[in-house]
Amino acid sequence: MLISVWGECMHFIYSLDNKRYHTLNYHLRKNFGRKIYKAVIDCGFSCPNIDGTKGTGGCIFCDGGSGYFTHSGLSVGNQLKKEYERISAKYGEVPIIAYFQANTNTYAPVEKLREIYFQAMEFPHVSGISIGTRADCLSDEIIELLKDISKKTYLTVELGMQTVHEETISKINRCCTHKEFLDGYYKLKNAEIRTCLHMINGLPNETPEMMLETARQTALLKPDAVKIQMLHVIRGTALEKIYENFHLLTMEEYIDTVIGQLELLPPEIVIERITGDGDRRKLIAPLWTVNKIAVLGAIDKKMNQLNTYQGKNYNN
Repeated sequence: MLISVWGECMHFIYSLDNKRYHTLNYHLRKNFGRKIYKAVIDCGFSCPNIDGTKGTGGCIFCDGGSGYFTHSGLSVGNQLKKEYERISAKYGEVPIIAYFQANTNTYAPVEKLREIYFQAMEFPHVSGISIGTRADCLSDEIIELLKDISKKTYLTVELGMQTVHEETISKINRCCTHKEFLDGYYKLKNAEIRTCLHMINGLPNETPEMMLETARQTALLKPDAVKIQMLHVIRGTALEKIYENFHLLTMEEYIDTVIGQLELLPPEIVIERITGDGDRRKLIAPLWTVNKIAVLGAIDKKMNQLNTYQGKNYNN
């Protein structure tokens, strides 16, 4: 990391990417010495917001949470084998992170979780694992398992926070209050487990100030990493039926919001994602999100024009 003085402001330049925010690529290269790729796994997990334990239907934007390249129904080892074949065909022999992505990946008996996590860790090219889950699915026994895994490999637990506003949480049918989210988050933090929080911009009827407030509250939590993306309207979700009743952010509005959020986040937080590209086969809106490269480039360009950077408005 290089430190530069521009005008009267001291800030960080993440030199490997020439970005004004702390990229995942920079973080991984700093820790592993090279680029690492994520191999997506779908282990067929359900969710307490799907099976009736806390709700049904899932969050209004949920379509199962599975990535483009998953091979559900196969063992963890065979899924990783197929993913590695896809990744290595493009990038050669590279290390990978086994990413348990679809639905709630701690929503099972602890012994079942131990079995599948260790299968992933034993795959030859795996240098770490990432586990996507809900904050209300972290029992004390599961936290102990995660602590054990974090001593053996590079572990990240990803939590779907989306927003800090209870009225929005109710609208999106998350069935997990912000207090419940905080309880789970602090379990991970107290266990010193690397944690990444997901934020979604453009949720129903949220104003730009509400989205910035989510970033302010996230800054206070000081997670290890954050993922930011625009709300995607996916065919077949509950959101498809209501999205025309509220404003979806334009690309320009999204860019302004993201830059404002980055300015509020501490510079040490890793920004693992700054936009998302929904499955274009099922994406209904907003269609501008399909061109991920254009969005990333526009964010970089405007941050340069504004001479701004991650953490500029962060107040410890």
